Amino acid sequence: MAQANVILDKLRAQLNTSDYRKLHWEGSFADYLNIVLEHPGVTRTAYQRLYDMILHHGIEEVYENKDKIIRYKFFTEFAHKYGDAIYGLDRPLMQLVNVFKSAALGFGTERRVILLHGPVGSAKSTIARLLKRGLEEYSRTDEGQLYSFAWRNPDGSGWTKDPMHGEPLQLVPEEFRPALLAELNAKCRKPYPYEIQIKGDLCPYSRYEFRQRLQKYDGDWLKMLEHEVKIYRLVLSEKDRIGIGTFQPKDEKNQDSTELTGDINYRKIAEYGSDSDPRAFNFDGELNIANRGIVEFIEILKLDVAFLYDLLGASQEHKIKPKKFAQTDIDEVILGHTNEPEYRRLQNNEFMEALRDRTVKIDIPYVTRLSDEIKIYEKDFNPEKVKGKHIAPHTIEVAAMWAVLTRLTPPKHANLTLLQKMKLYNGKTLPGFTEDNVIELKKESPNEGMSGISPRYIQDKISNALVSHPDEDNINPFMVLNELEAGLRHHSLIKSEEQYRHYKELLAVVREEYEDILKNEVQRAIAADEEALARLCANYIDNVKAYTLREKVRNKYTGALEEPDERLMRSIEEKIDIPEGRKDDFRREIMNYIGALAIDGKKFDYRTNERLQKALELKLFEDQKDTIKLSTLVSSVVDKATQEKIDVVKSRLIRNYGYNESSATDVLNYVASIFARGQSKK
Repeated sequence: MAQANVILDKLRAQLNTSDYRKLHWEGSFADYLNIVLEHPGVTRTAYQRLYDMILHHGIEEVYENKDKIIRYKFFTEFAHKYGDAIYGLDRPLMQLVNVFKSAALGFGTERRVILLHGPVGSAKSTIARLLKRGLEEYSRTDEGQLYSFAWRNPDGSGWTKDPMHGEPLQLVPEEFRPALLAELNAKCRKPYPYEIQIKGDLCPYSRYEFRQRLQKYDGDWLKMLEHEVKIYRLVLSEKDRIGIGTFQPKDEKNQDSTELTGDINYRKIAEYGSDSDPRAFNFDGELNIANRGIVEFIEILKLDVAFLYDLLGASQEHKIKPKKFAQTDIDEVILGHTNEPEYRRLQNNEFMEALRDRTVKIDIPYVTRLSDEIKIYEKDFNPEKVKGKHIAPHTIEVAAMWAVLTRLTPPKHANLTLLQKMKLYNGKTLPGFTEDNVIELKKESPNEGMSGISPRYIQDKISNALVSHPDEDNINPFMVLNELEAGLRHHSLIKSEEQYRHYKELLAVVREEYEDILKNEVQRAIAADEEALARLCANYIDNVKAYTLREKVRNKYTGALEEPDERLMRSIEEKIDIPEGRKDDFRREIMNYIGALAIDGKKFDYRTNERLQKALELKLFEDQKDTIKLSTLVSSVVDKATQEKIDVVKSRLIRNYGYNESSATDVLNYVASIFARGQSKK
């Protein structure tokens, strides 16, 4: 018992009842007007609140292919808290937020259905889920507060809330609104980007209550509000069906439009005597309960036609038609998402022109930047989540590489491969290609990313690799590549033999690229002897200096003056493809760089020059590979001296590249087998 009390006391110390009281505030209509004057944002429309919610989390400006892109931290930092961070979709998200901004300012898009369109698994549902969750949290903050009202029960037993949690200012009769708005807008105590407005009217239930109670007070609506109405803080919640709605189509034969606009409560007809009495109606359809917030339509174009007609009025006129009642005002963001086949069906259906005309389509493609695709999988497959299994370096990278390649269209440029195009998109530089070339490549393929392999398939196959090798303490890229290939034949979205062969060929491209990555890492690990690299660099610089000054080099062993060692210099320069005709320029460039550092009082370090470092490492590897004799690894007998050198290389792989003991051994064995087969590239 004592231990339980200690635990409870710690929890009690974290309680903040002031937050509870703030979220459960109640007051009079006059109190609410004071809040409006102090915080005019409480009267915002649904679009204004949604747009401000996104801006509330901040923005950052980034540049992509010379274009300034606004990145909204709501989709990154806020989303990261829930494991839903969105990567690589900055442009589509900027387009989406611009639609929200236009709607917030009343430029017309507030009268449209916003349709997220893209292939399966492209984050459409994630975006909708984040917007709903963001609104929930925002409504709990001071900046995002909003209010609704409730009616005193006739018997004095309590209060009945407006079923569509309407805006309290709607309680003001039409003829008094202009005067009230003029006063409110003139006396607001805070800068406000929007004008305070009263849009729409009370729902049928509150209209009925208003009229009935107005008789009691002989038409004095102000006195009636004072005694019969309570204003309360409204907190949006999908679970409680307050301001957040979600509709998912079911069997077409069983669809009923009352799921959107509410239905008659037959048990109360006997009590109130009529099925057209608003007290005998449940205003609990998705469009009713989503008032003041957002409604998400999952697979919106799979809806029955009758439902789509409801959307026409809901979007264009901001009205819905509950059964047996007049059109009812709503204020909500209508967001749907759909895949390509359903959208094509909409385009081909001439009877749906009205819906197409009221739709703003935002394409949400797959990611085409490798680094962003990698981040998607690192959310689920990282050391914190994958406990007990080591994921070898490049495992996620090669899977992401294949996924991105399936989404790219073959380049028209004769000297550019699909793999090179992927690298250009990922920010790498290639000889003969500039950023302008990348811009042109993207213009050539405007629909790039709208087809290809879904991230879900990749995630499934990485999961398979993790669980299907219980005896292994790590998974490596080859295991994942094998899983990806094994599942291709049964992939439900592969439509033709030609597509199957293309995806399989891309797997071969990725395997070859991975082999090159491995060989490069092993080379760098072998050549990672800092002292040997420093000696080789000093020797090269001495010879380059003598060559550019037309001097001789003193032999450190004999003391004799000798001509600069052209063979040594060229053996290093050739490693980074410096042609004979450009060697003088490269050598002068190195000397100028060293001279500029000396003027600033800095000492030259080869590690600050990426090209020179790479050349030195490749040269040292070439000099040392025969002494290490990697090819002997595949034999059963390795002498002690060679084993010691191999252990040093292995420790460097573990320390510098993230391998563990087992995966480092696998990599060395694999690269050794390549050398043993004589397949090493120059």
